[in-house]
Formats: sequence, C-alpha cells, structure tokens
Amino acid sequence: MSAAIKTAFLIMGPTASGKTALAITLAKKLNTEIVSADSRQCYKELSIGVARPSNEELDTISHHFIASHSIHEHIDAAVFEQYAIDKVTHIFNIHNQVVVCGGTGLYIHAFCHGIDDIPSTGASIRENLWNTWNDQGIIGLQNWIKEIDPYFWNHTQEKNNRVRLMRALEVKLTTGKSLLEFQKGSGSERSFHIQKIFIDWPRDILYERINLRVDKMMEDGLLDEAKSLVQFRSLKALQTVGYQELFDHLEGKTSLDEAIALIKQHTRNYAKRQITWFKKEGWDIAVSGEALLQDEIPWGEFKI
Repeated sequence: MSAAIKTAFLIMGPTASGKTALAITLAKKLNTEIVSADSRQCYKELSIGVARPSNEELDTISHHFIASHSIHEHIDAAVFEQYAIDKVTHIFNIHNQVVVCGGTGLYIHAFCHGIDDIPSTGASIRENLWNTWNDQGIIGLQNWIKEIDPYFWNHTQEKNNRVRLMRALEVKLTTGKSLLEFQKGSGSERSFHIQKIFIDWPRDILYERINLRVDKMMEDGLLDEAKSLVQFRSLKALQTVGYQELFDHLEGKTSLDEAIALIKQHTRNYAKRQITWFKKEGWDIAVSGEALLQDEIPWGEFKI
C-alpha cells in the first residue's frame, strides 16, 4: 500500500487482551499517535478500575480520548465519533497513519461506519433508567422494554445487554418510536483506510488474565478509588464493572471477597460479549495473544 494513503490501524479485543501494549508498539513503529476507543478511560476521575494506561505509557506516545472528559459530562458514541474523526483528521495532517485502540464495540462501530441520527435524550429520562437498573437490575429494563417497545424486544439479539436496552428505552420514551426505526444502517464514508486488528486469546487463558488483572487492581488501590467515587455512583460513567460491585460492598451489601469475585465474574461476562461483538464487526488481521507475549507480532501481515 502506498505510504500516501491515510490509514487508521484499529486495534480491538476483549478486556485484558493486551490492546494498549500492541497499540504503543505499533504507534512507535509508525511514529504516530493513538486515539482511544474506550468509553471509560476518557474520564479523568477514573484510573485503576478502567485500566487506564500508566503515566509512563502516556508519556511514551501521544494519546487522545484518555482522561479528556469528566464523569459529569454526557459522553456517548455520537460524541466519540465526532471527537475521533476530528482528531484523526488533525493527525493525518502530520502523519499518514494513526492507531485507534479500544474495546468498546459501539464506539468502534461508530468510528468505522458512523451512527444513525438518533435524537438525544434528556437527563431526567436517563436518571429514571439508572434508578430502574439500580433497583431492579436487567430484569427491570427487560420488562420495561417489553411493555413499551415489543417490536424492539422481538427483534433484538441483545436482550441481556444493559447498555443496548437502556438506549432503546431512552429513544422510545423520547420519540415514541423504536430504536430500530432509526437504524437504517447506511453508514458514513470515511476518507481514509481502516485496517482492523483483533487480539485473539484462548478463552481459558483470557479469563485467567482477567482474574489476575482484577487482583492487581485491588493491590493498586481500587477499593480506595471506589471510596472516593461512591457519592457519584448514580452517574452513567460509574455504571461500570469494578466500581458497582465495590459500591455495594461499601454499602454493606456484600463482603469484600464477594465483591472481588463478582468483579471477576462480571468482567469475564463482559469479555464474552465483546468477543461476540467483534466477531460481528469482523477484522482484517488476528494477532494471537501468545505471539504478543513472545514479541512475535506478524508485522508482515500489516499493510504498513
């Protein structure tokens, strides 16, 4: 491929797969910058629980959409799409390549294809949804969407996806229309090439990496971080694995050991959903986790 063609190297994979390490290695190789596609690492108040890159890693390569916003701001896929496209356009004025790295499927889809023009919703509706989630869990959201939008319920394959259900409820309550009515799937043309790279691990090894990372987060002070944020637990940004379980512990609902076990379980469940999403999204190159660990990345497959 001609070096003059602008290319975004999109590194994606489940949590704990090693995306940050590969992104930094590739960005160094290309002498370029990294744009994060993570829906939680963008919040400056969150660090340990979202596995934000270390200060040393951030000093090594210029990162964007990392600690760039506050938990008090409303950030969604539409905000990210505009941010990311503006940022890579700026980077392409300096470099022919950029690295985009993240595990948030909806953000990655928005970057690659754009998103449909869905009306924004009010804070009061979002607050009601979070209250339902906190009081009734996924069952409450499922019952609500079945009642007011049976068309969505009967056609979605993501009946256990909390984010998806809440978005569908937001749209229905705001517009009176089903989310599916807005999703024409036409997509947006990008003026640059996107090469998708997926980090692939055997499921059992990935799960063990997740368990070990949770233990490391606890050693690094995740409980203290949760204590400093518990007053904001109702905010969307804090509806996040790792924090919610510790908030429950701090409120006396579970023991610390139970909370840690739940963090591991819920993170493994999240990784499974991520893998399902990425299989649907598709990729150009699969890099095995073992190759990443042994520094045997198949650079010959990258169109650099």
